[in-house]
Amino acid sequence: MAPLYYVISAVLVGFHTLFGGIFGEASGIAWVLSIIGLTLVIRIALIPLFVKQIKSSRNMQLIQPKVRELQKKYGHDREKLAQETMKLYKDSGTNPFASCLPILLQMPIFLALFRLIDQAAKNPEVERGLMTTQLNEQFGDAVFLGAKISDTFLNTDDLGVRVLAAVLVLAMTATTFLTQRQLMSKNMPADALSGPYAQQQKMLLYVLPVVFAVGGIAFPVGVLFYWTTSNLWTMGQQFYVIRNNPAPGTPAAQAKEDRDRAKAERKGIKTPAMLEEERLAAEAEARRQEQAQARQQPQRQTRSQRNNAQRNKKKR
Repeated sequence: MAPLYYVISAVLVGFHTLFGGIFGEASGIAWVLSIIGLTLVIRIALIPLFVKQIKSSRNMQLIQPKVRELQKKYGHDREKLAQETMKLYKDSGTNPFASCLPILLQMPIFLALFRLIDQAAKNPEVERGLMTTQLNEQFGDAVFLGAKISDTFLNTDDLGVRVLAAVLVLAMTATTFLTQRQLMSKNMPADALSGPYAQQQKMLLYVLPVVFAVGGIAFPVGVLFYWTTSNLWTMGQQFYVIRNNPAPGTPAAQAKEDRDRAKAERKGIKTPAMLEEERLAAEAEARRQEQAQARQQPQRQTRSQRNNAQRNKKKR
């Protein structure tokens, strides 16, 4: 953990130098803002992984019909099914584990911050990273909204501290739930809402918030600020991606098409989708006219048919 202590404490101390000069070095708001600043730096650094997560999640949604076909075809042979499924993942450039990378990489950072706050309160003389004894004392004793940053819901009898911790736990839980629900309700095609992948997503939708709610009562207030801020960032980042680059065949894609169409109509221009619709309509109309002309034109007779017709007239 030593390298993480240095990295996290360097960012934390840097922001504390800035905010401490404004609000006071020992003030709780300076340390809370420093934690929020740390969160934003970490989330910005994780943006490339978030892009991979979005791409992988989208590919997983789009290949679900093919996955179900493989399950029907090789359901009796688990080994063959696993081989063909992995081949499908490889051919489509899908990594089923990429969707977990951002949260997995945040866990060591989360643990390191937890240890920094906890030990700053319990053993301020033990220096970790760039946190000196003086900084540890300020960090562990900093008070925000009547609660120490190092307080948890479980280790205090102060009602005000418990109320603040409970509010932060609920905020952390709610943002976790809403983030997952936003993905499932807006950026998943209808045929991806069934099958193993959909069941996995539904399980995460309800299990993760419960895990955070149960564990959150043991987190220091400072850690709760970190995780809630991280969840809010995720919600905003995901909202932007879903709104501007939705997966095909999803409610979000239809909503974006409707917005683009309305915007184009206001400006008097045509969107690519509108041009494509006009092209398809023109082709359909051309085919319809060709078929109508073919029905109206008399059939051309061959020479033998004309000779037979003339002989029949002479006989009559």
